[in-house]
Amino acid sequence: MDPHLNPFAPGAGSQPPELAGREEIIAKARLVLERIRRGRHEKSLIVVGLRGVGKTVVLNRIREVAEEIGIRAIQIEATEERNLLELLIPRIQQALLAMDRGEKVLAQVKRALRALASFVKVTATVEGVEFGLGVDPEIGTADTGDLELDLPDLFEAVGLAARARETTLCLIIDEMQYASEPEMSALIMALHRVSQRNLPIVLVGGGLPQILGLAGRSKSYAERLFDYPRLDPLDRDDTFKAIREPIEREGAAVSGSVLAKVFQRTNGYPYFVQEWGYQIWNEAPQSPIDDSRLEIADERATARLDESFFRVRFDRLTPVEQKYMFAMAKLGPGPHRSGDVANEMGREIQSVAPHRSSLIRKGMIYSPAHGDVAFTVPMFDEYLNRVASGASRSQPRLT
Repeated sequence: MDPHLNPFAPGAGSQPPELAGREEIIAKARLVLERIRRGRHEKSLIVVGLRGVGKTVVLNRIREVAEEIGIRAIQIEATEERNLLELLIPRIQQALLAMDRGEKVLAQVKRALRALASFVKVTATVEGVEFGLGVDPEIGTADTGDLELDLPDLFEAVGLAARARETTLCLIIDEMQYASEPEMSALIMALHRVSQRNLPIVLVGGGLPQILGLAGRSKSYAERLFDYPRLDPLDRDDTFKAIREPIEREGAAVSGSVLAKVFQRTNGYPYFVQEWGYQIWNEAPQSPIDDSRLEIADERATARLDESFFRVRFDRLTPVEQKYMFAMAKLGPGPHRSGDVANEMGREIQSVAPHRSSLIRKGMIYSPAHGDVAFTVPMFDEYLNRVASGASRSQPRLT
C-alpha cells in the first residue's frame, strides 16, 4: 500500500482519521458549552482516563466545538516543570486584550485588566510574565497574596468582562493532575465563584485518574462543580470502525481477521490502534489488507511504541522508581497491593512509600483504591517484562 496515502495518525494528541467511540462525550461537552453560552447553569467537565485513551484528542475536538459556536477557548497543558498559573495567566491576558478591541471600550474589560495586573503583582508564581498593559492595578481586587482569595476575584472580574462583551470563555486544561493542591484548590474556588454568579466561564479539563483524589482533597464540594466523564478503551466495534473506515475512505479494504487481531493486540487503546493501523497499511502489499504480513506489522508497531511511548517515560525515573515499576510488572498488569510490590522489591512498605508517591506525582502510576497501585500507561507491564528479558529492541537507560 502507498505509504503516502496512509490515513493513520499515531502520535501524542494527533487527530485520528476516525474519532470512533467518543460521540457521547463530545455531545455532552457541546451541551455544556451551549448552556453556558445561553446563560444557563451547567457543571464544568474534567475528562479522566489512562495514557493512550485519547484525552488530548477529545479536548482538541471540544475546543473546535467551542469555536464553532462562538465561544472563546483558552487552551493550555499543565506540566511537572511549570506552575499552572504561569501557563494560564498569559492566556487570560490575551483573551482580555481581544475583548478590549473594537468600537466600544467597556469599563468591565478595563477593570478585569487592572485586576489581572493586581494579581500578577502579588503572585510570585507568575513572576516574569510581561504585560505592558498600560493600566494600573485595581486596588483591593486580587491583591491580597492569598491565592484562594485572589484567583476567585480575578475570575469574577474576567467573567463580568466576558458577560459585558456578550462572550463566553472556555478554559481547556490538559494534564490537570500536574496542578499542585494549592493551585487546584484556588481554581475550584474561582470556578465556584463564577458559578454562583452565573458568569460565562467554563472549564473543560483532562487528567489521569489521580485528578479525582486531587480535586477531592482540594475542596470537598468539587464534585458539585464538575462532572468527570471517563474515557475507556474502545470496544470491539469501535476499534473495528477506527481501522476499517479510514482504509475504506482511501478506496481499500481490510479483512475481518486483521481487525480482530488488532483489537486483541491493542486492547482497544486508541493510541495503539493508530500505531497498528499505520503499520498494517505500510506492510500490506495490496488491498484487501490481509494477515499475510501482520506479524511484521506487529513487530514494527511494538518496536515503535517501545521507543516513543514507553521508553521516554521510563527514562525519567530514578533507579529506585525503576525498580518499583519492574516489581509491579513482575506481579502482572495490576492493580497490586502496595505491600506486595514492596515485598517483591525485598523492602519494607514504609521505605518505598516516598517512591510510590513520587511515581504518582510523575503520572506513572495511580491508586485505584486505598492501598492499591496500577500503571497509568496501558500495557506498561508488557514493555518492562520485554526489557527485563532482553526482548525489547529499545533498551531504556537504567539509571
